Amino acid sequence: MAEQVKLNIDGVDVQVEKGQSILDAAKKVNIRIPTLCHHEDLCVAGNCRVCVVEQEGKNTLTPSCATPAEEGMVIKTSTPKVRRARKDLMALLVSEHNTQCTTCYRSTNCELQDLAAEYNVDNNIYLSVLKENLEIDKSSWSIEKDDSKCIRCQRCVRTCAELQHVNALAVTERGRDMRISTFMHLPMNEIVCTNCGQCITHCPTGALTERRYYDEIWEAIDDPEKHVVINTAPSVRVALGEMLGFPVGTRVTGKMVTALKKMGFDSVLDTDFSADLTIIEEANELLVRLKDALVHKKDVALPMITSCSPGWVKFIEHMYPEHLAHLSSCKSPQQMFGALTKTYYAEKKGIDPSKIVSVAGMPCAAKKYEANRPEMRDSGYHDVDAGLTTREIGHMIKQSGINFLELEDSEFDSIMGESTGAGVIFGATGGVMEAALRTAYFVITGRPVPFDNLNITPVRGLKGIKETSIKFENCLPEYSFLEGVEAKFAIAHGLINARQIMDQIVAGESPYHFIEIMACPGGCIGGGGQPIPTNDEIRKKRIQAIYDEDMNKPIRMSHENPEIIKIYEDFLEKPLGEKSHHLLHTKYRKRKRY
Repeated sequence: MAEQVKLNIDGVDVQVEKGQSILDAAKKVNIRIPTLCHHEDLCVAGNCRVCVVEQEGKNTLTPSCATPAEEGMVIKTSTPKVRRARKDLMALLVSEHNTQCTTCYRSTNCELQDLAAEYNVDNNIYLSVLKENLEIDKSSWSIEKDDSKCIRCQRCVRTCAELQHVNALAVTERGRDMRISTFMHLPMNEIVCTNCGQCITHCPTGALTERRYYDEIWEAIDDPEKHVVINTAPSVRVALGEMLGFPVGTRVTGKMVTALKKMGFDSVLDTDFSADLTIIEEANELLVRLKDALVHKKDVALPMITSCSPGWVKFIEHMYPEHLAHLSSCKSPQQMFGALTKTYYAEKKGIDPSKIVSVAGMPCAAKKYEANRPEMRDSGYHDVDAGLTTREIGHMIKQSGINFLELEDSEFDSIMGESTGAGVIFGATGGVMEAALRTAYFVITGRPVPFDNLNITPVRGLKGIKETSIKFENCLPEYSFLEGVEAKFAIAHGLINARQIMDQIVAGESPYHFIEIMACPGGCIGGGGQPIPTNDEIRKKRIQAIYDEDMNKPIRMSHENPEIIKIYEDFLEKPLGEKSHHLLHTKYRKRKRY
């Protein structure tokens, strides 16, 4: 057992492991100490000083987040001295902050705003020293950067360095000129940024937000000449409720569909359909690579790595451009859906594809960038016209005056609206792997995957890198080349873990056949477009909701989805066929590292 220390906080005795902070100890006994630079996902910074407390025997105040708890400490968290210091610190931050809170996207969900109100800070304590002419950087498809709202807590810098290992943002200059900037102060669209949006979800203010497109969507909805289609990802339905009055981890699938229909979308469809389609194409692609390697002795790129996370794809394009062949050529479910919306869907509905506006409701900031990649126009049109984050959808529902709590449930519309549990679990780290194995094992052996109730538990959870293996026995004749093969699989989430996987491949030491990588911690449920805040406790509840949704589905393997069977019969013909290659697969580009 780890060594314990005892201390007293506000008259309450508490015992914690040695090395834990005063802030940790206070949380253990439900004593709230305010913070700004602190975040559970990140290393200690201690640079905002909002969390100061009074320690018996010391004249100066102590930063609780950066001070280890020690035996016999006596701590006071709300003395007059502490309250005055916190208010003064807040007033200083407000004095150099753009306080146009009523027009700020993060208004009512801003940590600085909350604390300024809590400590009754007004603009009369200190004169405003906000620098003039600070332009908002809107160069990126995914991220807006507004320095007038930055408090220099450095959470974004630590996020990009510690969680993602990209270092797109850094502290520059000193003293009053200190700011958070990019390499050579370049605009966001010219730097090595994966557009993952983790900097947004970790920012306490409105300094970093997603690029917002809902005004354009409203305009399209109001245009009688346009047919507006929206597809929504699995992670949206398990997080949207957080913005609209439901507890974290509540599944609101039916209410979400009802709300989107009331808002005026002509068709509300399910990205899980194209997730199922991705599994069919990706599983067949993997089997082709394995056969080429084992039977034809070709030099093929193994392990094959998933390609449905656009932040991860841009990461490998920048950081490991010589190893792009390892990526599956499959487009993401979003982009498959977009290509089919303006071909298959348009044909079935008898609609001119030039009149269709294809919208993607996603938990992701990088999906906005992905939709605008020049490769994503295989339908002959812009496959996905706009991407909305979960947060944007929540705001649009509020703008519509809809009482979300009281809505009845509705079903997704037909044609690309039916899905399986395998499509749902794409939203959690390990979900793509689990969905792929459910189908691949059945295709190879004719039997369900040998895990209780199809639940492949070794690929689940928030461990940074997970591994599992499956031995193929009694294979069907056409897959006899896999008889006795023990296939090895890995799952990584968060780009710092992706780097470990890739370094292994570069060194020629990777033991795996197939790898799933998601850019964001926890997978899509922790994406850069999800409701704020996000931490491990919240990620776990969203993940559980994903698995609950899977268990409640009548069909839980992608290849059994009747709409998937029908689209191959009526349109695509066969997996990896000519039409599939044209619409559902893509190529990647080498990018510079700086």
